[in-house]
Amino acid sequence: MNNHPHGQHGQTGVKKLNILIAYFLIYVVWGSTYFFIGVALKGFPPFLLGALRFTMAGLILLVICLQRGEAVFKKGLIRKSAVSGIVLLFIDMAVIMLAQQYVSSSLVAIVASSVAIWIMALDAPSWKSNFRNPAVVTGIIIGFIGVIALYIEQLQIDTLQSENRGYGMLILMFGCLSWALGTLYAKYRSSREEDVNAFAGSAWQMLFASAMFWIFTLIRGEWAATDFSSVPSSAWYSLVYLVIFGSLLAYSAYVWLLKVRPATEVATHAYVNPFIAVFFGVVFGHEAVTWIQIAGLIVILLSVALIGRQK
Repeated sequence: MNNHPHGQHGQTGVKKLNILIAYFLIYVVWGSTYFFIGVALKGFPPFLLGALRFTMAGLILLVICLQRGEAVFKKGLIRKSAVSGIVLLFIDMAVIMLAQQYVSSSLVAIVASSVAIWIMALDAPSWKSNFRNPAVVTGIIIGFIGVIALYIEQLQIDTLQSENRGYGMLILMFGCLSWALGTLYAKYRSSREEDVNAFAGSAWQMLFASAMFWIFTLIRGEWAATDFSSVPSSAWYSLVYLVIFGSLLAYSAYVWLLKVRPATEVATHAYVNPFIAVFFGVVFGHEAVTWIQIAGLIVILLSVALIGRQK
Protein backbone atom coordinates (compact mmCIF):
# COMPACT_ATOMS: atom_id res chain seq x y z
CA MET A 1 0.00 0.00 0.00
CA ASN A 2 2.75 2.45 0.89
CA ASN A 3 4.62 1.70 -2.32
CA HIS A 4 1.74 2.49 -4.62
CA PRO A 5 2.10 6.31 -4.65
CA HIS A 6 5.84 5.91 -5.13
CA GLY A 7 5.20 3.63 -8.09
CA GLN A 8 2.82 6.14 -9.64
CA HIS A 9 5.41 8.88 -9.18
CA GLY A 10 8.00 6.71 -10.92
CA GLN A 11 5.67 6.04 -13.85
CA THR A 12 4.94 9.77 -14.18
CA GLY A 13 8.67 10.50 -14.22
CA VAL A 14 9.28 7.91 -16.94
CA LYS A 15 6.42 9.30 -19.03
CA LYS A 16 7.78 12.85 -18.73
CA LEU A 17 11.21 11.63 -19.80
CA ASN A 18 9.68 9.81 -22.77
CA ILE A 19 7.83 12.99 -23.77
CA LEU A 20 11.05 15.02 -23.61
CA ILE A 21 12.88 12.44 -25.75
CA ALA A 22 10.01 12.38 -28.25
CA TYR A 23 10.05 16.18 -28.57
CA PHE A 24 13.81 16.10 -29.09
CA LEU A 25 13.25 13.66 -31.95
CA ILE A 26 10.53 15.65 -33.73
CA TYR A 27 12.29 18.98 -33.09
CA VAL A 28 15.98 18.28 -33.65
CA VAL A 29 16.08 15.05 -35.65
CA TRP A 30 13.24 16.02 -37.99
CA GLY A 31 14.81 19.44 -38.45
CA SER A 32 18.10 17.82 -39.42
CA THR A 33 16.39 15.75 -42.12
CA TYR A 34 16.07 18.87 -44.32
CA PHE A 35 19.86 18.82 -44.65
CA PHE A 36 20.11 15.07 -45.24
CA ILE A 37 17.26 15.05 -47.76
CA GLY A 38 19.19 17.65 -49.75
CA VAL A 39 22.28 15.45 -49.71
CA ALA A 40 20.30 12.31 -50.61
CA LEU A 41 18.60 14.05 -53.56
CA LYS A 42 22.03 14.50 -55.15
CA GLY A 43 22.00 10.76 -55.77
CA PHE A 44 18.33 9.69 -55.79
CA PRO A 45 15.31 11.12 -57.63
CA PRO A 46 12.62 12.34 -55.18
CA PHE A 47 9.94 9.65 -55.43
CA LEU A 48 12.49 6.84 -55.43
CA LEU A 49 14.07 8.34 -52.33
CA GLY A 50 10.68 8.33 -50.59
CA ALA A 51 9.99 4.76 -51.74
CA LEU A 52 13.32 3.42 -50.46
CA ARG A 53 13.16 5.37 -47.22
CA PHE A 54 9.69 4.34 -46.12
CA THR A 55 9.93 0.76 -47.39
CA MET A 56 13.05 0.08 -45.36
CA ALA A 57 11.82 1.94 -42.28
CA GLY A 58 8.38 0.31 -42.40
CA LEU A 59 9.73 -3.22 -42.81
CA ILE A 60 12.31 -2.80 -40.05
CA LEU A 61 9.72 -1.42 -37.63
CA LEU A 62 7.25 -4.17 -38.55
CA VAL A 63 9.86 -6.86 -37.81
CA ILE A 64 10.64 -5.21 -34.46
CA CYS A 65 6.94 -5.19 -33.58
CA LEU A 66 6.62 -8.88 -34.51
CA GLN A 67 9.60 -9.74 -32.32
CA ARG A 68 7.95 -7.85 -29.45
CA GLY A 69 4.83 -9.96 -29.91
CA GLU A 70 2.55 -7.15 -31.09
CA ALA A 71 -0.58 -8.07 -33.04
CA VAL A 72 0.39 -6.31 -36.25
CA PHE A 73 -2.06 -7.93 -38.70
CA LYS A 74 -5.36 -6.73 -37.23
CA LYS A 75 -7.70 -5.41 -39.93
CA GLY A 76 -8.70 -2.32 -37.98
CA LEU A 77 -5.08 -1.39 -37.36
CA ILE A 78 -4.11 -1.84 -41.01
CA ARG A 79 -7.15 0.01 -42.39
CA LYS A 80 -6.76 3.08 -40.16
CA SER A 81 -2.99 3.11 -40.69
CA ALA A 82 -3.46 3.09 -44.45
CA VAL A 83 -5.46 6.32 -44.29
CA SER A 84 -3.00 8.00 -41.91
CA GLY A 85 0.05 6.90 -43.89
CA ILE A 86 -1.19 8.07 -47.27
CA VAL A 87 -2.60 11.39 -46.01
CA LEU A 88 0.21 12.17 -43.55
CA LEU A 89 3.33 10.88 -45.24
CA PHE A 90 2.79 10.42 -48.96
CA ILE A 91 0.60 13.38 -49.90
CA ASP A 92 2.51 15.88 -47.76
CA MET A 93 5.97 14.88 -48.98
CA ALA A 94 4.91 14.44 -52.61
CA VAL A 95 3.23 17.84 -52.58
CA ILE A 96 6.36 19.54 -51.23
CA MET A 97 8.51 17.95 -53.93
CA LEU A 98 6.07 19.00 -56.65
CA ALA A 99 5.69 22.53 -55.29
CA GLN A 100 9.44 23.11 -55.40
CA GLN A 101 9.17 23.03 -59.19
CA TYR A 102 7.18 26.28 -59.03
CA VAL A 103 8.24 28.12 -55.85
CA SER A 104 11.48 28.57 -53.92
CA SER A 105 12.46 26.28 -51.06
CA SER A 106 12.24 29.31 -48.76
CA LEU A 107 8.60 29.85 -49.63
CA VAL A 108 8.00 26.12 -49.19
CA ALA A 109 9.44 26.32 -45.67
CA ILE A 110 7.26 29.30 -44.74
CA VAL A 111 4.02 27.82 -46.08
CA ALA A 112 4.81 24.40 -44.61
CA SER A 113 5.22 25.98 -41.16
CA SER A 114 1.62 27.21 -41.40
CA VAL A 115 0.52 23.64 -40.68
CA ALA A 116 0.61 24.59 -36.99
CA ILE A 117 -2.06 27.21 -37.67
CA TRP A 118 -4.14 24.74 -39.70
CA ILE A 119 -4.01 22.18 -36.90
CA MET A 120 -5.11 24.75 -34.33
CA ALA A 121 -7.93 25.94 -36.60
CA LEU A 122 -9.20 22.43 -37.41
CA ASP A 123 -8.74 20.84 -33.96
CA ALA A 124 -12.41 21.25 -33.01
CA PRO A 125 -12.24 19.16 -29.78
CA SER A 126 -9.56 21.54 -28.46
CA TRP A 127 -11.04 24.84 -29.65
CA LYS A 128 -12.18 25.75 -26.13
CA SER A 129 -8.80 25.17 -24.50
CA ASN A 130 -6.76 26.59 -27.39
CA PHE A 131 -8.63 29.78 -28.22
CA ARG A 132 -9.21 30.66 -24.57
CA ASN A 133 -5.49 30.41 -23.88
CA PRO A 134 -3.79 33.69 -24.88
CA ALA A 135 -0.35 32.10 -24.64
CA VAL A 136 -1.22 29.44 -27.21
CA VAL A 137 -2.83 31.87 -29.68
CA THR A 138 0.04 34.34 -29.33
CA GLY A 139 2.62 31.58 -29.65
CA ILE A 140 1.09 30.27 -32.88
CA ILE A 141 1.01 33.75 -34.44
CA ILE A 142 4.50 34.91 -33.49
CA GLY A 143 5.94 31.51 -34.38
CA PHE A 144 4.72 31.96 -37.95
CA ILE A 145 6.18 35.48 -37.97
CA GLY A 146 9.48 34.03 -36.81
CA VAL A 147 9.57 31.56 -39.69
CA ILE A 148 8.89 34.37 -42.16
CA ALA A 149 11.79 36.36 -40.67
CA LEU A 150 13.96 33.29 -41.06
CA TYR A 151 13.49 33.25 -44.84
CA ILE A 152 12.43 36.80 -45.76
CA GLU A 153 15.81 37.78 -47.22
CA GLN A 154 15.94 34.70 -49.40
CA LEU A 155 12.45 35.49 -50.68
CA GLN A 156 13.59 38.96 -51.71
CA ILE A 157 16.22 37.53 -54.05
CA ASP A 158 13.96 34.79 -55.36
CA THR A 159 14.20 34.78 -59.17
CA LEU A 160 11.43 32.28 -59.94
CA GLN A 161 8.66 33.32 -62.32
CA SER A 162 5.83 34.95 -60.40
CA GLU A 163 3.17 33.46 -62.68
CA ASN A 164 4.10 29.98 -61.44
CA ARG A 165 3.81 30.87 -57.78
CA GLY A 166 0.03 30.74 -57.68
CA TYR A 167 0.03 27.11 -58.83
CA GLY A 168 2.82 26.24 -56.43
CA MET A 169 1.03 27.91 -53.53
CA LEU A 170 -2.17 25.98 -54.22
CA ILE A 171 -0.22 22.72 -54.19
CA LEU A 172 1.50 23.69 -50.93
CA MET A 173 -1.73 24.67 -49.20
CA PHE A 174 -3.22 21.33 -50.19
CA GLY A 175 -0.20 19.60 -48.65
CA CYS A 176 -0.46 21.58 -45.40
CA LEU A 177 -4.18 20.83 -45.15
CA SER A 178 -3.48 17.15 -45.80
CA TRP A 179 -0.85 16.99 -43.03
CA ALA A 180 -3.13 18.81 -40.58
CA LEU A 181 -6.09 16.53 -41.31
CA GLY A 182 -3.87 13.44 -41.18
CA THR A 183 -2.47 14.57 -37.83
CA LEU A 184 -5.93 15.07 -36.33
CA TYR A 185 -7.15 11.79 -37.86
CA ALA A 186 -4.23 9.97 -36.22
CA LYS A 187 -5.02 11.63 -32.89
CA TYR A 188 -8.80 11.26 -32.73
CA ARG A 189 -9.85 8.61 -35.25
CA SER A 190 -7.28 5.89 -34.78
CA SER A 191 -8.59 2.49 -33.80
CA ARG A 192 -8.16 0.96 -30.36
CA GLU A 193 -5.69 -1.48 -31.90
CA GLU A 194 -3.67 1.46 -33.19
CA ASP A 195 -3.63 3.02 -29.72
CA VAL A 196 -2.34 -0.19 -28.16
CA ASN A 197 0.08 -1.01 -30.98
CA ALA A 198 1.28 2.50 -31.79
CA PHE A 199 4.56 1.40 -33.34
CA ALA A 200 2.87 -1.24 -35.48
CA GLY A 201 0.55 1.51 -36.70
CA SER A 202 3.56 3.65 -37.63
CA ALA A 203 5.07 0.71 -39.52
CA TRP A 204 1.91 0.21 -41.59
CA GLN A 205 1.63 3.95 -42.25
CA MET A 206 5.15 4.00 -43.68
CA LEU A 207 4.53 0.88 -45.78
CA PHE A 208 1.33 2.27 -47.31
CA ALA A 209 3.11 5.56 -48.02
CA SER A 210 5.98 3.63 -49.61
CA ALA A 211 3.54 1.78 -51.86
CA MET A 212 2.31 5.11 -53.21
CA PHE A 213 5.87 6.32 -53.69
CA TRP A 214 6.70 3.14 -55.64
CA ILE A 215 3.71 3.66 -57.93
CA PHE A 216 4.82 7.18 -58.81
CA THR A 217 8.46 6.07 -59.05
CA LEU A 218 7.51 3.60 -61.76
CA ILE A 219 5.12 6.01 -63.51
CA ARG A 220 7.83 8.68 -63.68
CA GLY A 221 10.48 6.15 -64.75
CA GLU A 222 12.77 7.07 -61.86
CA TRP A 223 13.82 3.47 -61.16
CA ALA A 224 14.90 2.79 -64.72
CA ALA A 225 16.70 6.14 -64.97
CA THR A 226 18.74 5.65 -61.78
CA ASP A 227 22.27 4.25 -62.02
CA PHE A 228 22.76 2.95 -58.49
CA SER A 229 26.48 2.37 -59.05
CA SER A 230 26.95 6.11 -59.57
CA VAL A 231 25.03 7.18 -56.45
CA PRO A 232 27.57 8.87 -54.14
CA SER A 233 28.28 7.35 -50.76
CA SER A 234 27.07 10.55 -49.07
CA ALA A 235 23.61 9.96 -50.57
CA TRP A 236 23.55 6.37 -49.28
CA TYR A 237 24.62 7.49 -45.79
CA SER A 238 21.94 10.17 -45.83
CA LEU A 239 19.33 7.58 -46.83
CA VAL A 240 20.36 5.42 -43.86
CA TYR A 241 20.07 8.45 -41.57
CA LEU A 242 16.61 9.25 -42.91
CA VAL A 243 15.48 5.65 -42.41
CA ILE A 244 16.78 5.24 -38.86
CA PHE A 245 16.48 8.70 -37.35
CA GLY A 246 13.95 10.49 -39.55
CA SER A 247 11.42 7.65 -39.87
CA LEU A 248 11.99 4.89 -37.31
CA LEU A 249 12.62 7.25 -34.41
CA ALA A 250 11.20 10.71 -35.19
CA TYR A 251 8.02 9.74 -37.05
CA SER A 252 7.16 7.04 -34.49
CA ALA A 253 7.72 9.63 -31.76
CA TYR A 254 5.36 12.02 -33.56
CA VAL A 255 2.57 9.44 -33.76
CA TRP A 256 3.03 8.58 -30.07
CA LEU A 257 3.10 12.21 -28.95
CA LEU A 258 -0.24 12.84 -30.64
CA LYS A 259 -1.76 10.34 -28.21
CA VAL A 260 -0.40 11.96 -25.05
CA ARG A 261 -0.08 15.70 -25.81
CA PRO A 262 -2.32 18.40 -27.39
CA ALA A 263 -2.10 18.43 -31.19
CA THR A 264 -1.43 22.19 -31.24
CA GLU A 265 1.58 21.72 -28.97
CA VAL A 266 2.95 18.82 -31.03
CA ALA A 267 2.50 20.93 -34.18
CA THR A 268 5.19 23.34 -32.94
CA HIS A 269 7.68 21.08 -34.71
CA ALA A 270 6.67 23.00 -37.86
CA TYR A 271 8.30 26.10 -36.34
CA VAL A 272 11.33 24.47 -34.73
CA ASN A 273 12.30 22.33 -37.75
CA PRO A 274 13.34 25.38 -39.86
CA PHE A 275 15.35 26.58 -36.84
CA ILE A 276 17.28 23.29 -36.80
CA ALA A 277 17.54 23.28 -40.60
CA VAL A 278 19.27 26.67 -40.52
CA PHE A 279 21.60 25.46 -37.77
CA PHE A 280 22.64 22.42 -39.81
CA GLY A 281 23.05 24.57 -42.89
CA VAL A 282 25.41 26.91 -41.03
CA VAL A 283 27.42 24.23 -39.23
CA PHE A 284 27.64 21.54 -41.91
CA GLY A 285 26.76 23.39 -45.11
CA HIS A 286 28.83 26.49 -44.24
CA GLU A 287 25.89 28.74 -45.07
CA ALA A 288 25.82 32.37 -43.90
CA VAL A 289 23.32 33.53 -41.27
CA THR A 290 22.08 37.12 -40.88
CA TRP A 291 20.84 39.11 -37.91
CA ILE A 292 17.30 38.99 -39.26
CA GLN A 293 17.49 35.20 -39.30
CA ILE A 294 18.85 35.16 -35.75
CA ALA A 295 15.95 37.37 -34.67
CA GLY A 296 13.55 34.95 -36.38
CA LEU A 297 15.09 32.03 -34.51
CA ILE A 298 14.67 33.81 -31.18
CA VAL A 299 11.02 34.57 -31.95
CA ILE A 300 10.42 30.90 -32.85
CA LEU A 301 11.86 29.74 -29.53
CA LEU A 302 9.66 32.25 -27.70
CA SER A 303 6.57 30.99 -29.51
CA VAL A 304 7.33 27.38 -28.56
CA ALA A 305 7.77 28.40 -24.92
CA LEU A 306 4.38 30.13 -24.96
CA ILE A 307 2.56 27.22 -26.60
CA GLY A 308 4.23 24.79 -24.19
CA ARG A 309 2.50 26.53 -21.27
CA GLN A 310 -0.78 24.78 -22.04
CA LYS A 311 -1.65 21.86 -19.82
